[in-house]
Amino acid sequence: MIRYIHFADRLSAWFGKAFAWAIMIMALGVGYEVVVRRFLNAPTSWAFDVSYIMYGTLFMMGGAYTLSRDGHVRGDFIYRLLKPRTQAKLEFILYIFFFFPGVTALIVAGWKYAARSVGYGEVSVNSPADIPIFQFKMIIVAAGILLFIQGIAQMMRCVLCMRTGEWSRASDDIDETEDALIAPDIDSQLRHGSEAVDVIDPRDGSARP
Repeated sequence: MIRYIHFADRLSAWFGKAFAWAIMIMALGVGYEVVVRRFLNAPTSWAFDVSYIMYGTLFMMGGAYTLSRDGHVRGDFIYRLLKPRTQAKLEFILYIFFFFPGVTALIVAGWKYAARSVGYGEVSVNSPADIPIFQFKMIIVAAGILLFIQGIAQMMRCVLCMRTGEWSRASDDIDETEDALIAPDIDSQLRHGSEAVDVIDPRDGSARP
């Protein structure tokens, strides 16, 4: 199980980070549109399509990566009060009855949707540029498959937690923006004398003088 979990985590991370570059394409396209529209009075016919296609691709292909890092939003006001073994049992049941049926439906319906789109060479209806979008419909299927693979790994994590009483989480490979901004200054903040006695170090939760 450990080997499969590591495989799924690495696979999800690779796709998530690779498709994260879509945000740069979107930013460049929108930035260009703003400049030419505002200063040259020459709006493009493709910028809107680029923005929603790139954002949709990023959102879909980052789903499995986010799942592997336990980053999806959850209503945990009760969940967080439970013991790890109870959490694992609850998640295991939810994966079986909700997650996998939903992801399977996404793959099956997405395949039909994408095949139909490819069949007639679908183009965007949002602009006169006739931008082809049928290839992006395959993203639905790819995202579903990645979620399915990662979902199996998450169920294995539940099994391990039910056995050991501890969660096996994926290793952190990124820093939150606020953590990255705070980290360089935290030591200097904690060395400001008596007024800093009650300052809490966010890295380990300890109070240091």
